[in-house]
Amino acid sequence: MLKYQAIAADIQRSIEDGSLKPNDKLPTVVELCQIYDVSKITVKRAFDILVEKGLIASRRGSGTFVKSSQDMSDPRGTGAYIKGDARTLGFTRSDRARGFTVEHQDEGAITSVVYDFSIVTPPEKVARHLGIQPDDFTYHHCRVRCLDERPIVIESTYMPLDLIPGLKKSQLYKSVYSYIQETLGYKISSFHRIIRAVAATEEEAERLQTAPGTPLLELEQIGFFDDGTAFEYSVSRNVGDRAELRDVNVV
Repeated sequence: MLKYQAIAADIQRSIEDGSLKPNDKLPTVVELCQIYDVSKITVKRAFDILVEKGLIASRRGSGTFVKSSQDMSDPRGTGAYIKGDARTLGFTRSDRARGFTVEHQDEGAITSVVYDFSIVTPPEKVARHLGIQPDDFTYHHCRVRCLDERPIVIESTYMPLDLIPGLKKSQLYKSVYSYIQETLGYKISSFHRIIRAVAATEEEAERLQTAPGTPLLELEQIGFFDDGTAFEYSVSRNVGDRAELRDVNVV
């Protein structure tokens, strides 16, 4: 086993046995160089492995922390870790996820109805998931995605303002992920999701053109860049009879 692999395995064991707990801050790269008597490159390669596995994340100006998986665990839902670029996880029906996708049953043109696009201070839970302070600013947008004018899903999304500069309302009618990757040049690496069955509220039912109490498939999601930085917290609710959950596990 190479040195960086051994370091990653050692840190992973500490996370799994509880020696390192969710939200614990890891030693700095310099400190780990001294602990393991290795170079900075070796430590950074070890961090890359742990980021890829979804075990750690960097927080701007604060350091590297153990991811808080407990906040995304809910006995009412099913947890999922999805690896791959965001293109495979967008709304477009023709896209496919390497892990799973919500496949919409209709064919046709994709449109959006935007109900909110604003700059806000996020709820405490959202700030925690994004690794920011509650008084930091985020974009918040709420939109309904449609196929051939038929509402399929309603989304509520938060993104850190200083991380996603220049986002405009007009982009919400297209692909936000394309803007992030193609315009800003970020690489989206992974998503952590909780899946739940919920009932439509009166407001959701009106916007989705269905009846209150209609079964919806809820996806609570945190998206991460390839350096482990959380860039998105969102909750989407899909109309149950207009979408299917496809799950592929590769061992």
